[in-house]
Amino acid sequence: MKKKTDISRRDFLKTLGAGTVATTAALYGCKPNNTVSAEGGKVGEVPTDQMTYRINPHTGDKVSLLGYGCMRWPLRKNANGEDEVDQDTVNELVDYAIAHGVNYFDTAPVYVRGWSETATGIALKRHPRDKYFIATKMSNQRNIPQNRSREGCINLYRKSMENLQVDYIDYYLLHSIGSGAEGMGMDDFRKRFVDNGILDFLLEERAAGRIRNLGWSYHGDIKVYDYLLSLDIQWDFVQIQLNYIDWQHATGRNTNAEYLLRELEKKNVPAVIMEPLLGGRLARVNSQALRIMKEMNPEDTAAQWAFRYAGSPESVLTVLSGMVYMEHLQENIRTYSPLKPLEQQEYKALEEVTQIMLNADYIQCTECQYCMPCPYGLDIPGVFAHYNRCVSANEILKSSKDENYRKARRTFLLGYDRSVPKLRQADHCITCDVCKPLCPQRIDIPKEMTRVNEYAELLKQKMEF
Repeated sequence: MKKKTDISRRDFLKTLGAGTVATTAALYGCKPNNTVSAEGGKVGEVPTDQMTYRINPHTGDKVSLLGYGCMRWPLRKNANGEDEVDQDTVNELVDYAIAHGVNYFDTAPVYVRGWSETATGIALKRHPRDKYFIATKMSNQRNIPQNRSREGCINLYRKSMENLQVDYIDYYLLHSIGSGAEGMGMDDFRKRFVDNGILDFLLEERAAGRIRNLGWSYHGDIKVYDYLLSLDIQWDFVQIQLNYIDWQHATGRNTNAEYLLRELEKKNVPAVIMEPLLGGRLARVNSQALRIMKEMNPEDTAAQWAFRYAGSPESVLTVLSGMVYMEHLQENIRTYSPLKPLEQQEYKALEEVTQIMLNADYIQCTECQYCMPCPYGLDIPGVFAHYNRCVSANEILKSSKDENYRKARRTFLLGYDRSVPKLRQADHCITCDVCKPLCPQRIDIPKEMTRVNEYAELLKQKMEF
């Protein structure tokens, strides 16, 4: 008997045509003709048959260059007023992605408050199993003893299969290698994967075919990165953070992407790319940086520049994007359908943009949500995102004597209240430091929350500075 959750051939084919375009336009506010970008610019039709694919040299997988990052699925309120995943919207997004050539979906047990795997599994189960690759992770990075025991890790692995409704996982990762307290990356790695025998277990699962590709994602301690590549293990892929800022100017405990990618290339290990937009920062560049881009490619958005940069190296297998809105999904599909690799003069232009961005007052937050939930209910990524948007718009005041003081003050304060509920704003931070060790970017979150709050208070009180 056919399940109600199965997608019919007719319904799937509709996703390719105008019927679904009209439906998604109503849901997401995009134009029915699919010709408007996320920034409102005209981008042309979204092709269904021109996606760029890369071949995994170890398994022969034909992987779409655009990968779907499932860290930020949209939420809605249920009948009790509580948050839940908006499964209908997730299904729409997944259907559209698959219809337009996207076949790589990356999730983890910890994403979207622990709901991502289940929501992703429900959406994908409605499609033939050979139409997509699922990536998920051994997310035992939080220092909870039961999650690091052999039994706890195996349960986590099997729970992922249950959540995703599969009997094998295409791409399985040791999650967040190199994380942990500074200087303790190697010790953390051994406790999570070696002392408990889990690395050996996962290698056995790969040999048995229940894991088709085994790899790891990297954050932090370069000694751990180099050590894993030195092991007598054929890694099928490695996930790294790469964008035109991090190529040679990585901050915190991150490592320059140029080094990370070159080391993978020496070992013939394909790279999966995360944070191509650096948490959205590279989609919201300031006016000076955007002017450089527009002078060279007037029709391209800042996000398109960043995605072309991330996808240009041939050793990149797929580039992940956490697409919550249909407009973003459509724009990214078009960027990679097919990819137009960056040319030399475009790389030079991005070097200029990088220097401009490095001089900005950004908080280096990628909105990954690893710091959440805050025990006191603060919306840490929301606070930082609002501040960074104002930085991008050149509306962070240096002095109360600035000519645009009145406009910038109004923009910051009104936008702050609209994007972050008052009880979740920075003024409620007690600097408990619970969030600090959880941040992959090694941001001093309490310090930055204090900085945002102090700035907001100056504007609220109309104080001179």
